[in-house]
Amino acid sequence: MFGVTCQAQENLWWKTPTVSPEINSDKTVTFRMKAPKAIKVQVTGDFLPANGDKPGVAELQEKDNGIWEYTTPTPLLPELYSYSFIVDGLKTTDPSNVYLTRDVVTTSNIFLVDGPQSNLYAVNKVPHGTVSKVWFNCKTTGNDRRLTVYTPAGYEKGKDKYPVLYLLHGMGGDEEAWITLGRVAQIMDNLIAQGKVKPMIVVMPNGNVDQQAAAGYAPTGFITPTIELPHTMDGTYETSFPEIVKFIDETYRTNAKKSARAIAGLSMGGFHSMHISKENPDMFNYVGLFSASARFTGRTESPIYQNCEEKIKKQFAQKPALYWIAIGKDDFLYKENKSFRDFLDKNKLKYTYLETADGHIWRNWRTYLCEFSQLLFK
Repeated sequence: MFGVTCQAQENLWWKTPTVSPEINSDKTVTFRMKAPKAIKVQVTGDFLPANGDKPGVAELQEKDNGIWEYTTPTPLLPELYSYSFIVDGLKTTDPSNVYLTRDVVTTSNIFLVDGPQSNLYAVNKVPHGTVSKVWFNCKTTGNDRRLTVYTPAGYEKGKDKYPVLYLLHGMGGDEEAWITLGRVAQIMDNLIAQGKVKPMIVVMPNGNVDQQAAAGYAPTGFITPTIELPHTMDGTYETSFPEIVKFIDETYRTNAKKSARAIAGLSMGGFHSMHISKENPDMFNYVGLFSASARFTGRTESPIYQNCEEKIKKQFAQKPALYWIAIGKDDFLYKENKSFRDFLDKNKLKYTYLETADGHIWRNWRTYLCEFSQLLFK
């Protein structure tokens, strides 16, 4: 008992070895790592210029007392950034920074540089909505599945009915992705408080039909997350999706009309949003494709992916209020999106397009959510 008590106290009063990251007054950022026996220490993250599809790498210099240090040569723009250290070839998190996120199997530290855009990702003194983890029974897959649901401030005490945004993650993601990496609750709280976004419910399902829930939250236990999951983009998710809409309409105070429903997603979630919306043209009035895998073919010969051109033409014939496409100029899916836009242009199908810098990264997808959400339910 004495040993356990001492260990608990040691953990309670343990101090970080150094300050890292330190956001300086000029918005440069200093990273430090105490590694007295290391030969080489590097930092990698999305604050550095990308090396193709990979984040850049910078060298730390050894200072006194075995502390390695790196300061960005120029100020960083206001944003939420992620990073990791590489110590003698071993990638690791920053022991001085307790703020972490997981993207599939990659665990990274995060930090926020203040400014107008990044302020939307911060917790501010505004009314806060509620984030719930909800289970529903899916007849298509024959099991219970987990959703993340955001309800706006005042939902619990009111009687109003709300529009719904269905927000889908990318390959390897899950129902945790948008709420953690995408900062959905903070973005919605802040934009609603500013009067720029109409109060809405945001539903973030798990888009992997072979999963009941995110790793660690399902009966499968603490398995290693992977992107190599069965039934990915094979038509099963699109077929089962109306069950999610039905469950939400029966469980929450929704305005259960096409005019009050939107669907959007990133990468694989953009692929799903495109196909779900074309299969259900009477269900969604707003569609958002964020760095989408914008192709008509899936991984199987499912009927979902048959006659796509004609189905999309019929969808547009019903005049959706908004069909919104956004992608970074360096995204590996850029050409795929260009081909899809060429099809829309050729057939004179009206859409809104946003092109940004950078590639297939969360910095873009958070921005797209901020822009897209301000156009909904007007």
